[in-house]
Amino acid sequence: MLYDVYEVQRSFLAGASKLAGFGAGWLNNPTNPFAYASTSPLIAASLNVFAHAAAPRGKPEFGISRTMVKGKTVAVREEIVLRKPFGQLKRFVRERVETGPRLLIVAPMSGHFATLLRGTVERMLPRHDVYITDWRDAKLVPTEAGDFDLDDYIDYLVEFTELIGERSGERPHLLAVCQPSVSALAATALMNADRSRWRPKSLTMMGGPVDTREAPTAVNTLAVERPLGWFENNVVATVPLYYPGAGRRVYPGFLQLAGFMSMNLGGHLVSHWEMFKHLVEGDEESADSTKGFYDEYRSVADMTAEFYLQTVDVVFKRHLLPRGKLTHHGRKVDPAAIRDTALLAIEGERDDISGLGQTKAALGLAPQLPERKKRYFMAKDVGHYGIFNGRKWREKIAPVVDDWITAHD
Repeated sequence: MLYDVYEVQRSFLAGASKLAGFGAGWLNNPTNPFAYASTSPLIAASLNVFAHAAAPRGKPEFGISRTMVKGKTVAVREEIVLRKPFGQLKRFVRERVETGPRLLIVAPMSGHFATLLRGTVERMLPRHDVYITDWRDAKLVPTEAGDFDLDDYIDYLVEFTELIGERSGERPHLLAVCQPSVSALAATALMNADRSRWRPKSLTMMGGPVDTREAPTAVNTLAVERPLGWFENNVVATVPLYYPGAGRRVYPGFLQLAGFMSMNLGGHLVSHWEMFKHLVEGDEESADSTKGFYDEYRSVADMTAEFYLQTVDVVFKRHLLPRGKLTHHGRKVDPAAIRDTALLAIEGERDDISGLGQTKAALGLAPQLPERKKRYFMAKDVGHYGIFNGRKWREKIAPVVDDWITAHD
């Protein structure tokens, strides 16, 4: 019922958005005499902001068509290496360039699409052969495909990593952003325990909730204070009949987005107020920059209920990995089995989603790994999203990742 109510509201807002956009365009048209009225810029800007906020959004494109390699412009195209029901392995092929470490960027399955890491991909492309986990919107996966939980997520990571190794003949590197730091560390431990030929050379974990008992944030506190049944009864919904995944139980992306927005509502209101002022002043470039961010931020995907609930239980409530009690299909996951995969933990000083120490905890879980193969980096004055996107990511954090991968390639 919750999902159906949302869809009715979304349909209404989609129509209202188109009308508002038409009205803004009409008031900004120089051939329209009303465009020269003193209040027209204010009204047009208001309609423009509303039209953008209410517009429906689908899965964005990465849109990466070129990069710079050793000072030369190189064309880039996307290649689907492997398709699976709940996600695909995507590669960004640099035309006529085969050099560079193989890097698998592990995108979170947390309500946003992998395109949220566009800036991460763009920065790593010049020096690396980049792959990414491109997760599907669960509402588009038919129920015949079965379930998808945390164990399946780890299976996908192992399969993707091994496939990259088999294709290239080299052990790849992994870079996990936020939530999948736990799954990537578990996959790495399992592959090390099995002495897999293609176990990662290095694993970089960025702003990941490896041990949420360290510096708990509001997100962590909510998970601990509420019983698991509360999450199942209040945030899990059934996909409506008009989607391919009709009948599937999911944690809807729109609820995840609402949670993210409410955590920093004041900041989002200020951003939209600034966008409004830019539009009134005719500063389209600044307004478009804000719009571009929110186009990505508001593009959300559903995740399966079983994956969401298991993640809440295993990662945020019972802390099974750092306590040495995590199992994968009944088999114990032992990070102590990691003996030659170099580990880099990166945290943001102002991260309000994964607190300081939560990612760093991963280094202490691998006592058999030599200290020279461990490193911790704390990015000053950086929040959660700044760890993997923006100027500080490009100029301060990415060079650390580059050097770490190069040193262990």
